[in-house]
Amino acid sequence: MKDRDPNNRSAGGWFRTKTIEQSIQDTEEPDHALNRSLSALDLTVFGVGVIIGTGIFVLTGAVAKEQAGPATALAFVVAGIVCALAALCYAEFASTVPVAGSAYTFSYASIGELPAWIIGWDLILEFALGTAVVAVGWSGYVRSLMDNAGWHLPAALAGPDVAEGVGFDLLAFLLVLALTAVLVLGTKLSARVTTLIVAIKVVVVLIVIVAGAFFIDAKNYTPFIPPSAGRVEGSGLDAPLVQLMFGYEPTTFGVQGIFTAAAVVFFAFIGFDVVATTAEETVNPQRDMPRGILGSLLICTVLYVAVSLVVTGMQKYTELSVSAPLADAFKATGHPWYAGAISFGAAVGLTTVCMILLLGQTRVFFAMSRDGLLPRFFSKTHPHFRTPYRSTILLGVVIAIVAGFTSIEELAELVNIGTLFAFAIVALGVIILRRTRPDLHRAFRTPWVPLLPIVSIAASLWLMLNLPTETWVRFAAWMALGFVIYAVYGRSHSRMNATTKP
Repeated sequence: MKDRDPNNRSAGGWFRTKTIEQSIQDTEEPDHALNRSLSALDLTVFGVGVIIGTGIFVLTGAVAKEQAGPATALAFVVAGIVCALAALCYAEFASTVPVAGSAYTFSYASIGELPAWIIGWDLILEFALGTAVVAVGWSGYVRSLMDNAGWHLPAALAGPDVAEGVGFDLLAFLLVLALTAVLVLGTKLSARVTTLIVAIKVVVVLIVIVAGAFFIDAKNYTPFIPPSAGRVEGSGLDAPLVQLMFGYEPTTFGVQGIFTAAAVVFFAFIGFDVVATTAEETVNPQRDMPRGILGSLLICTVLYVAVSLVVTGMQKYTELSVSAPLADAFKATGHPWYAGAISFGAAVGLTTVCMILLLGQTRVFFAMSRDGLLPRFFSKTHPHFRTPYRSTILLGVVIAIVAGFTSIEELAELVNIGTLFAFAIVALGVIILRRTRPDLHRAFRTPWVPLLPIVSIAASLWLMLNLPTETWVRFAAWMALGFVIYAVYGRSHSRMNATTKP
């Protein structure tokens, strides 16, 4: 294979690309190779495990009560469609470039090094914040279950939101450390643990759907799309960017309320792209990556729609609880036993969400390190477990500390904007790579290119614009920091700088 000379204008600069062949060749380096052990079932379980989390247990009530009413089911459909458009693009890339790193690796092969660095830097933020936020949420559910059993943690160890002064969330801290250990021991072990936990979580969700169906009152669906109740309040940095740019203000209820709700419930779908980060550890990625990505997304969308229809049918949307809609809906119908089961399912379910988000981040970090954009020290794999143990331990400890000491709920929207940004970049990469490398064998081909990727980009950007301007400011600050690090370190240490003879 002939590497492009980095001194050549076409290969040098900020937008030099790394060939697909070189990306695949790098996966064969003895000290930097991952173990291939995952099947299509493992990938689907990973996808379901990370997608079904806080969203299905919490967001349903808030969105139904404040934005869409019973039409919340349609909001989940809209958000699912946006994700499906991106998933089709991810499936093509993951089957064509079966290398760790997901959107980072795809961008490097199609758009260039700087965009790849930016998207990798973005994914590090997305997965780190996602892991920490979910760990804190898990801690809250577990503390609630402990309180019901008569066990109480000292206030100083119950998190900064609960303790007076400086608090420490011991449970969130220990969870992240425990999951870090599982990931170091092997991806297949992680898959087995995830399979067991996901099975419990899905059973709880199915109990909610089946049991709740017997308590549905059709009157609660009227009106299915409540009339518009006016504009969503917001001004200055708290207002959505689309409001400041175009004068458009998201509405509560009405047809527009469905799209406003879709931007909110999108958080519930975050994570399916993590499946793509495990492409290098899949036995048959060309066949199994599309199955895992698309299969998990379809399963979760169906479950989300079913749960939202049940909960809004059990209780009038105006009376739904915002903090615990499913549990409180069963209490309202005189069946409090289910509330405990739901809380247990939520606590168990969030464990897999946390672990798979951490898995995704370590793989992106590993890929960037192997390319030299981050120190190569962190890309060495364990001689026995064949996992990127150095980067996993580093990130696990950092995120555990963040989850323990920091109240970061206000930063959760950064996870949304980071994911949507990655979706747009991957869709753009599909269009570019179809033009620059039409010769590549594509086990899965995204249909209707370039139309579908263009629609995917537009849909992602629209949901991004519906996020608060303050989120955009924070996102821009993080991206600017990433650009500085690339300019100072990444560009000069990139392996693309090494001139290779033909």
